[in-house]
Amino acid sequence: MFPDRILTDRLRLDRHDEAVDALAFYEHAGERRSETIGEECTHLNWSPHATPKESATVQSTFREGWADHENAVYAVIPREGEDGAGEYAGNTGLQVDWDRRSATLGIWLRKPYWGRGYSGERARALATLAFDRLDLDVVAVSVLPENEQSARAIEKYVASMGGREEGLLRNRIADDDGTVHDVRRFSVHRDEYAAAVGGDRPATFVDDVDFEA
Repeated sequence: MFPDRILTDRLRLDRHDEAVDALAFYEHAGERRSETIGEECTHLNWSPHATPKESATVQSTFREGWADHENAVYAVIPREGEDGAGEYAGNTGLQVDWDRRSATLGIWLRKPYWGRGYSGERARALATLAFDRLDLDVVAVSVLPENEQSARAIEKYVASMGGREEGLLRNRIADDDGTVHDVRRFSVHRDEYAAAVGGDRPATFVDDVDFEA
């Protein structure tokens, strides 16, 4: 159902649980391995991984979500010609609510890859997946109000897809420690997307990738 690989102009999105092993994941998401992970997680609803076992457990949830056709998580990898080509730049995902015919986007990017427009590029690719392949009606993304940098990026790429900001959702998410946060929610409808991008679909889907090769 979900493609193993998605190609855009500058990025390769590979099925995370097949393309990245748990130790490699921990190298970038572990609190004792990455000097920038604390800053990267500041506005995300998860904390740096405490141990390699935690990274392996998270990978297991990625695999389960994929098998259940509910959550597609991809490793973000810059393509040839980009600074850091072939390196693990973070992950992104598409969580599907089949009953509501909608999907929610998420992303974590390592700090060296900030400011390149990668978030918008993968968002347009995942929207194409949601509308063209999965036949969903709405793609949504939420951001904490205090995360102004991400909010500006989201405003820009949502507008480029014909979408809009819906408003502020109060007490929408909670951290593991019980801290509750408001979020700003943005969304794009499939009709808005079709009108905005026309026949220009910014993604190529590749199935049955042999990640061992």
